[in-house]
Amino acid sequence: MKGLVVKKNANLFSVEDSLSGKIVELVAQGKTQDEGIYVGDYVEFSDAILKVCKRKNLLIRPPMANLDNLFIVIAQTPKPDFLLLDKLIVYCFVNNIKPFLVVNKMDKNDDMFVKTIKNIYNNIVDILFVSAKENKLEDLKNEIKGISAFAGQSAVGKSSLINSLFNANITQTGDLSWKIARGKQTTRMVQLYKFNNGYIADTAGFSMLSLDIVTNLEAKELSLYYPDFSKAREKCKYRTCLHEKNENCGVIEDVTDNKISKIRYENYLKLLKELKNKRKY
Repeated sequence: MKGLVVKKNANLFSVEDSLSGKIVELVAQGKTQDEGIYVGDYVEFSDAILKVCKRKNLLIRPPMANLDNLFIVIAQTPKPDFLLLDKLIVYCFVNNIKPFLVVNKMDKNDDMFVKTIKNIYNNIVDILFVSAKENKLEDLKNEIKGISAFAGQSAVGKSSLINSLFNANITQTGDLSWKIARGKQTTRMVQLYKFNNGYIADTAGFSMLSLDIVTNLEAKELSLYYPDFSKAREKCKYRTCLHEKNENCGVIEDVTDNKISKIRYENYLKLLKELKNKRKY
C-alpha cells in the first residue's frame, strides 16, 4: 500500500492511505527509520512504513518533503522584507517549487503599494491579491494543488489565510505588535491539512530561511535564478560576470536604465555576498 505522511510525532507517523483516504498511525521499519521520514513523504507501508518513495525535494528548514507550491505572503503592514521575499523566490527556483506572491490585506493596502508590487514582481512570479478578513480568496483556492505551504514575515496573515480557507481555527493566530510593526511567531510544527484536491502545510519555518544553509547554490549560479536578469546577462562582456562592477555588465546597465528593479538588484548583491561568505567556512 502507498500513502502520504501528513504528520509526525516523534517516531509515530500519520499516513493517509492513497486508496481509502483513511489515516493510519505507523512506525518505520528497519533501514527506513535510519534514513529519515518527513512530512510530505510518499511511502509504501503494511503494518509499518517499509519504503520512502523518490522525493521531488527535501527541505531542511522547515523539515518536510515534496513541496509543490510556496505562497509567499506580504502586506503593506508590516513593511515588506523584500530581501526575504527575493531569497524565498530563489529558494523555490532552486528546489523545483512554484512560487506565488500573495498580497494579503487588500482591504487595507493602498493603490501605491499595489502598483509598486506589480512593477517589481509582475514578470517574475504569479501575484495573487487576497483578503483573509473579507474572505476574498478565490484566486488563492484555485492554485492550491499538490502540497502547498505559506511563507513570509510574522503578522502578514499566514495563519489567518489558512483559517479562512478552512473556515475554521486550524492554526493559532498571533496579534500584530503595533509598537514595533512586526508580529510574534506562533506556528511551531509541520502538518498537512487536506484541502480540495491538495494539501496545505502549516509551518512558519520559512521565515527563518538562510540561503547558504538550505541550498548548495554557488555564488556564480545565483543570477541564473533571477529571470529578470536573463536578457541583460547576454550583454555582459564576460561569461563569468557576477554583475557586481560597472564595466561591461548588461545587468548593471539595465538597472541604470530602470529595466531591472533596483530593489531586486540590491537584494541580489546581498545574497551574492552571503553565498560568497559561505565558501570561507
